[in-house]
Amino acid sequence: MSFRLNKTLQCTLLALSVLPAFTQANTGLQAKDIFELEYASDPQISPDGEQIIYVRNSNDVMKDATRQNLWLVDSKSGVQSPLFSDENRYTQPRWSPKGDKIAFVSNVSGSTQIHVHYLKQNRTALLTQLKTGISDLTWSPDGQWLAYSQKVAEKPSVIAKMPAPPKGATWSDPAVVIDKAYYQADGRGLVKPGYRQIFILPSEGGTPRQLTSGEYHHGGKLAWRSDSKAIVFSANRISDWEYKALEGDLFEVNFEGKITQLTSAPGREHSPSFSKDGKQLAYLSASGELNPYRNHKLNIMDWQAKKSQLVAKDFDRSVQNPSWIGNAKLAMSYDDHGMKKLATITTKGKITDLTDSLSGTTLGRPYLSGQFSANFDGDIAFTTGSSQRPADVALTNSKGKVKQLTKLNEDLLAHKQLGKVHEINYTSSFDGEKIQGWYITPPNFDPAKKYPLLLEIHGGPHLAYGPHFSAELQRYASQGYVVFYDNHRGSSSYGERFAMLLKYKYSSKEDFADHNSGVDAMLKTGFIDKNNLFIAGGSAGGIATAYAIGLTNRFNAAVVVKPVINWLSKVLTADSGLVQIPTQFPGMPWEHVDHYWQRSPLSLVGNVTTPTMLMTGEEDLRTPMAETEQFYQALKHRKIDSVLVKIPGAPHGIAGKPSRMISKIEHTLAWFEKYKK
Repeated sequence: MSFRLNKTLQCTLLALSVLPAFTQANTGLQAKDIFELEYASDPQISPDGEQIIYVRNSNDVMKDATRQNLWLVDSKSGVQSPLFSDENRYTQPRWSPKGDKIAFVSNVSGSTQIHVHYLKQNRTALLTQLKTGISDLTWSPDGQWLAYSQKVAEKPSVIAKMPAPPKGATWSDPAVVIDKAYYQADGRGLVKPGYRQIFILPSEGGTPRQLTSGEYHHGGKLAWRSDSKAIVFSANRISDWEYKALEGDLFEVNFEGKITQLTSAPGREHSPSFSKDGKQLAYLSASGELNPYRNHKLNIMDWQAKKSQLVAKDFDRSVQNPSWIGNAKLAMSYDDHGMKKLATITTKGKITDLTDSLSGTTLGRPYLSGQFSANFDGDIAFTTGSSQRPADVALTNSKGKVKQLTKLNEDLLAHKQLGKVHEINYTSSFDGEKIQGWYITPPNFDPAKKYPLLLEIHGGPHLAYGPHFSAELQRYASQGYVVFYDNHRGSSSYGERFAMLLKYKYSSKEDFADHNSGVDAMLKTGFIDKNNLFIAGGSAGGIATAYAIGLTNRFNAAVVVKPVINWLSKVLTADSGLVQIPTQFPGMPWEHVDHYWQRSPLSLVGNVTTPTMLMTGEEDLRTPMAETEQFYQALKHRKIDSVLVKIPGAPHGIAGKPSRMISKIEHTLAWFEKYKK
């Protein structure tokens, strides 16, 4: 049988009803609390450093959606006030160069448009009447222009000429002709014909002017030249760009639409940023080698000579968001051992860490996250979080003194007893590789008692968990589970060598050994009940979970979320095959059938005895529903206790709506409770 979740909250209540009696009495995070969580994102420091504007994210329990409002924070006092706070959505706040105006994007007029708010006059102007989404909103240095990128629609392909229907006739929708290699995208469905182009718009209103054209996508971070007469951007303008996803170069476009290519190195150059005097251009570059993981390196271009120099070339981490804080220094972030660090880097390559508390912009699972912005004086606004709190707004400078300015969740979490997060390090039984992990102990934890263990595996696989806030894992802990998670081989934040250990081995006995050794390490703590071990994971974690139960029967039950079950079918039906096939496999599926099959959990399904719940969004195009159904039907053919849970309307981001996150959590808990001994 299968479950339809048309009334998600009713299913949540049903799941809650089978939990133990202490659920309603304990003070840990409860299912309904997820609707009350808030977090800050996109903090933007004013040019003079006196104010920060940020997006305040909260949930609407009636509409099952996330509200995005704009709030201002005084940098000295921490006093905050709403700029726009209602049921509409406000995003991409950007200060004008003089700090007297704020541009932003909102649907307050009924559709998503660009607006400018005049702070002194307390007036807001609607600037556009656009038909498609707006990205990369950026002020010119002279404050006269706004640049942005937007998709320009093209007519769909037509092959057959159909006769006109009679007047008043009702015919079926016309055929959809697909002739592009990249034709679908998770969360969007079929990609509508068109290309993203760069536009400029007078900041006081007027007619937008399209600067780029052609059958290429232009966008990403936009960097205005210091004279406000041209824009530098990244694009892949190779004729067969659909097949060269790892390529991209920097270009300059002026107001007449003349495009000049600035870089041509193999791989991708992106994220341009000019120094205040306009004499240097910082940007990132990544190798074009067909590898599943590549570090992104910092480069500095002498703008007059157009010559670039690689900075800190031996730094074995990916540099993120380089932002000038002087003519010889930039702010940046990078991931390191499960933490996202905010740091400075000089043009000579000296790196100084400021804080490792950059975090908190993902609520579900404890992924590395966080955002920051910097002004030329060195003031840096960022999102700060911890294992106990989602993102708040904080301020620092190049000296590293941190000042937290908001406490968005104290009203909800201050009186809650959340699970405590502890670090654990161990070696893999496969080859002795050092693995870092964490575990969450339940509220009122007593080390003299025995607790069920829940192993939760992260996605990617080239992503990372860390000691960060996680609504999902805190819910599991609140129900009496010790929740264990690790950064197995292939995870990011440990350098290229560690990330590349999974090349052509996704999934394998090797990463399974990393997880299994972690379970063994947890058993040695003395407070884990060896008769109550559970395993769960989503996306790459779902693949690893399905693979694991084909190798072991040590787990009482498993929850496999949005998995790949058969790589032979997945890479030719999902939206990611154009990139995934050349980077994660030695060749095409028909050329390497044995290799693809060896990586597939379906190859091990004959060994599975573990009761398994499978859960996937019905609109998932990254790991399509057919993958989940193959495993479900195989388990049913073998008469293994199994259940298929479909989430209507959900893409790969299965927990994108609050009720969907709750549903995912509570169904997982209900399944595990059924198999506790």
